[in-house]
This record gives sequence, structure tokens and C-alpha cells, in this order.
Amino acid sequence: MSQLQYWVWLSMRFGVRPKMKLALVEHFGTPRDVYFATEADYRVRVPLRPEELRMLQDKDLGDANRALAICDREHIHVLTIQDAVYPQRLLQIYDPPLVLYVRGTLPQIDDRAAVAVVGTRSATPYGMRTARKFGSEIVRHGGILLSGLTAGIDRSAAEGALHAGGICVGVSGTAINLDFAGACTQETARCGAVVSEFAPNMSVPRFGFRLRNRITSGLAVATVVVEAPEKSGALLFADDAVMQGREVFAVPGNADSRASVGSNALLKDGARPATCAWDVLSDFRRMFPGTLHENIAPEPDIATPEPPPETGSGFAQVRRPVAEKRIDKPQPEAYIDLEAQLKSLTTEQLQIVAAIDAPGTQVDLIIEKTQLPASKVLAELTVLQIRGVVRQEPGKRFSLNIRAGTAQNHKELE
Repeated sequence: MSQLQYWVWLSMRFGVRPKMKLALVEHFGTPRDVYFATEADYRVRVPLRPEELRMLQDKDLGDANRALAICDREHIHVLTIQDAVYPQRLLQIYDPPLVLYVRGTLPQIDDRAAVAVVGTRSATPYGMRTARKFGSEIVRHGGILLSGLTAGIDRSAAEGALHAGGICVGVSGTAINLDFAGACTQETARCGAVVSEFAPNMSVPRFGFRLRNRITSGLAVATVVVEAPEKSGALLFADDAVMQGREVFAVPGNADSRASVGSNALLKDGARPATCAWDVLSDFRRMFPGTLHENIAPEPDIATPEPPPETGSGFAQVRRPVAEKRIDKPQPEAYIDLEAQLKSLTTEQLQIVAAIDAPGTQVDLIIEKTQLPASKVLAELTVLQIRGVVRQEPGKRFSLNIRAGTAQNHKELE
């Protein structure tokens, strides 16, 4: 308890940027040493802003100890960034949370294909039906569903996963002990876990849900945007996922539907289209061998006549059969005439094509050769995949789809 209270104390200083909290622990050694450091020590070690220095001068441990007492009473687990069970995938993002609070049992998420399904809270019946379908299919194929559990698309996806008997991890944008999604939160914690970086009874900053997004996308290998209007928070979520180097997919929506303006725009900007969960999970078969299964029995879907109320107290029970997904036979590798494509590529895309000078070029090498931002390279690679110019290999490697006769043209780009 003595060390844990300092972890909680530092994590509760939300006026201090997450990256700076990590830097403080790295420079001082432990959160306890950070706690007992002086303002002069802080100034020497870490480039903190004036408001961050003020936050660190608050040495009251009362809130931290009260939070830990609630965690002990309500069986909430507290994971620090130095714990062995802290998800390694989350450690890889730019600003991982110092502490995670967990209700339920957090699965071995690093060993599984975890997919986040997100979208608007004001979802249409089509959007919620599609979200439930994706949630159900993700877990039946062997993946884990990640959900923000908020009303609309997020909660519908969680309900689909839970209805199928799979594992769902809910990421909360509020204090861990607030049961903001009713029965869905309780069932998620029972069948998987609900996590948050916000301590029990903590007042969440106004940007709390944006902080939550980076955790959800950071735990995921891919994000699926089901339905999002023009200014949806799901589009910010997709931006976070791209910045973290995660794959982004979008479900095509009706061209005249306001609810799909944002998700359709993502497709124009390079997100990969997905109409079923296997469109997403098939990319990760070799990354997670033996855990993902293409062929699954069709499951009756859950009808969605009207959007649920914000409190979401239960799961729909009306069910109707869906058509079984057609399984195509493997097709021969398709190649395109690169020379015919070059005229329509942007300068950045041409740089990326030139950097792929051998089959299976690693994405880190492409970034190094082009000197472009990682987020830009990943976004343009997605566009090039959609257009058929490149293909992705296991391990974030990329190859060109070129005919033998056009290989020389490619070399001349360099």
C-alpha cells in the first residue's frame, strides 16, 4: 500500500501531461521519490509547464488513500505501468496511463487480436444492427472486442459480443466505480473487464473521453468505425489510432445518410472498408496463430427497431437469422501495372513506392527512407493498399504489386 499510494497520487495529477508523469518516474526512479522531490528538483530534471509544477506541489495523499480503500472494498484491481500484467501493447503508445483500474479480469490482451468498434452515440437502427454484428463476429472468430460502452455504436457492439458469449473489454471515460452503462457495464466486467485510468469517485476532466480514446485504440490492433456523422468523436478516435500505428477500418454507409458522412469520409481518406469482422481479423492470422478462425457458424442477429435510451439497461431479445458469409476460394495473387498507376500518385505516395525496394520491406525502413511522419506513411500505405499498388505482409511488411516488366520503372523512381 505504501508505494501504491504514490502511484495513485501521481496518476491523479491530471494537470500534468501523461508523458511528463512517465518522465518524472524515469528520472526520479519511483513515484515516492517524485512525491518527495522539491520544485527545484522538478525544474532541473523535467521540462514542466508552470501549471504542472503547481499540481505537483499538492502533496495531499488523502484522495489517493480514499481511492485505494474503495478499490479494496469493491474488488477493483490497480495496475501500475511497472506491473508485469500491464498490457505491453499499451506501453507502446506515446503516452500510456501511469495507472489502470480494473473491474473484472483483464484477459491476456497482448496474445489476442483485440479490435475496437466505435461510432456515434446517435446511431441509426442500421448502425446499431451492424455494430452488434461486428461485436458478435469478432469474438466468434476468436478476437476480443474493445468498447467505450457509451450509448449507440459502442454499446451495441459490446452487447453483440456479450450475447455471443465472448470477451469484451470496456474502457471507461469516467471514474472506475461509476456504473454509467447499467447492465452492459456489469455484464462486461463479469465476462471480461472494465478499465479506466480514473480513480474511484474522481472528478474527470472535460477531456476525459479523449484520454479514454487513446487507451482503447492503444489496446487494439485495429479500429472499426461503424457509423459516424461529420463531426463525430469517432473521427478523433480514428486519428488517435492512426497516430499510434494501428489499422483503421470503416463500414460503408448510405451516401445520403448524415450518420455516415464521417465514416464515408474516412474511406475516402484511406481507411480500409469492412463489411464483416473477418475483413479486419484476416490481417492478423499470422500474428496470432491458432487463435483466429475464419469459418464460424452463422448466428441469429439481434434486431434493432429503435435506438436504446442512454442508460441502456439490457440487451435486445428479438432475433432473426442472417445470411451465412460466403467463403471464397483463395485467388491467385493479383498484380497491377505500376507504370499505369504512377501518374495518379501524389509526391508522398511516390516516395513510399520508391522506398519499397524489396519484397517484404519493413514499415520502419519505409519511414526511415522517406523521412515522412510515421502517421503520414501509415495513412498513405493504406491508400496504396486500397488502390492495389502495395500489399501488406505479416509483421508490418509491405511489397509492391508489380509486373516483372515494370520493375525497372520502379527502380528509376529512386
